[in-house]
Amino acid sequence: MFALKALSAAAVPVALQKAEHYRLLNQPWAAESICLDILQAEPGHQKALRVLVLARTDQFGPQNSARHTTHAREALAQLTSAYERSYYAGIICERRAKAEIERHTTESGYAAYEWIREAMEHFEAAEKLRNAGDDNAILRWNSCVRLLKESPNVVPRLVERMEPVIGE
Repeated sequence: MFALKALSAAAVPVALQKAEHYRLLNQPWAAESICLDILQAEPGHQKALRVLVLARTDQFGPQNSARHTTHAREALAQLTSAYERSYYAGIICERRAKAEIERHTTESGYAAYEWIREAMEHFEAAEKLRNAGDDNAILRWNSCVRLLKESPNVVPRLVERMEPVIGE
């Protein structure tokens, strides 16, 4: 089998630009690969981790979201900022919800609702941790609210409450 070649530390800034470029070209697998090379050269590189989270969530689809969710959360756990962990956790959940909607199964609307609500919880947490002038978590929250309003099949599960039968 072939061995991976190491990226030099001097090449990291340009490689990071390439990763972002490949995301824009809708080639998240290429962006993911570049981020992994950057992290090999500079473990814990925060911007590479953020791009990696996004590249992995760009790959969510109706059939493969579970694996990519796990991988995105692995990268998320390495972010050092509490704000970024909350914000990007919300992004993961929001994008997972959209993938669930695309599944078009009888359960997908319920699952999407649960993912959206989890995303909103993360965005609320990020909002409390944000720097002045950084309203990205609010923008994402609003996006979630609009998604719920515009998606009639994205609803909470109905939980029937069973009353005990009391004998006479």
